[in-house]
Amino acid sequence: MVNFMKILFLYDFPLWGNGSGAYLRNLTKEYVAMGHKVGIIAPEKRRFLESKTKQYKVDTPLIPVFNSHPELKGAKRYSELSPREITDLHQTYLNTTIEAVFNFEPDIIHVNHLSPITWVARFVSTLMNVKYIITVHGSCLTNTLENKQYISLTEDAVREAKAVTMVSKSTKDRFFDYFDKDCVTRSRIIPGGVDISDFPKKIDTSHIEEKYNLKGKKVVFFAGRITSEKGVEYLIKAADRIKGEIFIAGEGAMKKELEKMINKNNLKNVHLLGYLLSEELIPFYARADVFVCPSVVAEAFGLTILEAMAARTPVIATEKGGIPMLVKDGENGLFVRARSSKDIAKKCNELLLNDKKRKEMAERARKDIEEKFTWRKVAERFELLYKMATGQYHKERKEIRENGNGDEDKEKSSSKCLSRMKKADLIEKAKEEEIDFDEDDVTRKKLIRKLKEKRKEEK
Repeated sequence: MVNFMKILFLYDFPLWGNGSGAYLRNLTKEYVAMGHKVGIIAPEKRRFLESKTKQYKVDTPLIPVFNSHPELKGAKRYSELSPREITDLHQTYLNTTIEAVFNFEPDIIHVNHLSPITWVARFVSTLMNVKYIITVHGSCLTNTLENKQYISLTEDAVREAKAVTMVSKSTKDRFFDYFDKDCVTRSRIIPGGVDISDFPKKIDTSHIEEKYNLKGKKVVFFAGRITSEKGVEYLIKAADRIKGEIFIAGEGAMKKELEKMINKNNLKNVHLLGYLLSEELIPFYARADVFVCPSVVAEAFGLTILEAMAARTPVIATEKGGIPMLVKDGENGLFVRARSSKDIAKKCNELLLNDKKRKEMAERARKDIEEKFTWRKVAERFELLYKMATGQYHKERKEIRENGNGDEDKEKSSSKCLSRMKKADLIEKAKEEEIDFDEDDVTRKKLIRKLKEKRKEEK
């Protein structure tokens, strides 16, 4: 039985510079380690994992952005594109994708972003009989909903996708406020993860200690896009009340405005670092006493929060979007009110001045990541989804049953476990088994019954 798959990623930005690019790179690393073959279609000339992947560079006339991108300064937003520019963009992606499919012969196409590249996957799927799934990261959903010219073709692509995944429950809820609920049973929440090997117990911070003069200082850290949605201005407004040094890593449209705020208020404890590569970003996570995420809108998920937690740093964040999936108030971090510089200062000082509490939260943060949010766990969930989308999952199960291999004992054990599973886990299991049910109306008892009936049918 052949276990490896040929997975082709379709992506609309450079592979470095934002959260979705990190999402794609980390999945690629895991799949290569798991023995799968990976191809990547993207407007990217740099090689990733060298000979271990196949890359297909999209020579697009322009690379539009949803909001901003540190490597695409001055780029047009999708909302600013003319019909001619949208057509040229689509044609370029279509030509490259068709070439890639002929060359790579993928089992599945994984589209990252709800954007015009989903139209490409829809066309190629019909023309070349290749199944595809779509991952909605958050900002791409906002972009589509705000630009009506994209909606009808995107709706068509969503209808034909074998699965649609979202990085958080809030993104899923927003998605189904606008898109057809017929694909609810094909939807999954699969958040991002962390490569735990990048965050060992001892991370060398000596070079940033010296470079940024951190010795003996309490450090408050933020990393992310410098946009109004991220709420960084409220962290700066809190600066004169925070008993520590504040370091802000990232680029974005609001950076100049923040510089003016810092200069106007003569804030000596606020430092703008610009975009940091992982060589400095990871040590900063580890050196920080607290990580602050003061978002004022529904964050899709927040990979920087995951990374901070992996580095054993407690997080102070607003209770927005997918953040509550990660931050548990009073356990591994603290919540603050949105747009409240006073609350940010209060919560920062609460942890900066209490080493015992801060260290306890830091250890719990790390434990939560290890148990729930490693990239290997994320990759395994997508692997199962790919196999279900292509029919390989049921084929493998059938072969196992026919060949024996002790699977009957596993099935019995698994059935006994159903009665001990939480409703949320039963819902996920039912989706994996492709069982039809109304998620809003189903009970735990019904889910257990449906799962047991499904297994009897398969036997």
